Amino acid sequence: MRVVIAEDLALLRDGLTRLLRAYDFEVVAAVEDGPSLLPALVEHRPDVAVVDVRLPPTFTDEGLQAAIAARTTVPGLPVLVLSQHVEPLYARELLTDRRGGVGYLLKDRVANVAQFIDGVRRVASGGTVMDPEVVGQLLARHQPPLAALTVREREVLGLMAEGRSNGAIAAKLFIGDKAVSKHINSIFTKLGLPPSDDDHRRVLAVLAYLNG
Repeated sequence: MRVVIAEDLALLRDGLTRLLRAYDFEVVAAVEDGPSLLPALVEHRPDVAVVDVRLPPTFTDEGLQAAIAARTTVPGLPVLVLSQHVEPLYARELLTDRRGGVGYLLKDRVANVAQFIDGVRRVASGGTVMDPEVVGQLLARHQPPLAALTVREREVLGLMAEGRSNGAIAAKLFIGDKAVSKHINSIFTKLGLPPSDDDHRRVLAVLAYLNG
């Protein structure tokens, strides 16, 4: 599985490269700034890109902007954002693009190596991985449309947006699979969104609604 890394800190960039190689990923490029990222993504067309948001020269949102631009040139390019910061505007733009896997994890909240590697693989396979803090910030900006949801439905919605399956949601909330399905159908009805059994599509549908 081919990977492009974008990280300005040399030690972290080297650490990510060594870690991914240890788990049988092929790191085809590891860049340190925004201007280098877009050409690397377009040239190598990796199976997944692991991208920091804030890269040189301005340390604002070069990484995320380059990833979004690359997905225009390479539709469906899987992108996992690994950052210390949440950029809600660009996060929504990236996450509501229905083509290819996407993820947004905060560096200091990745609990262990296995969690990170699992996230990389899930995004590469077309899935969605989201940090609960990112989900919380996106949902917090859209409280009025969510007012019709019950407390339990909001919990389910947040877990859906993290990319969790019905079974994972049931285990987290200690409820049955049928109860989860019932809550999800109710959420889609209240938000005016068509139900879907596709885990990736339903997450993006929710985020697309929140973006609107």
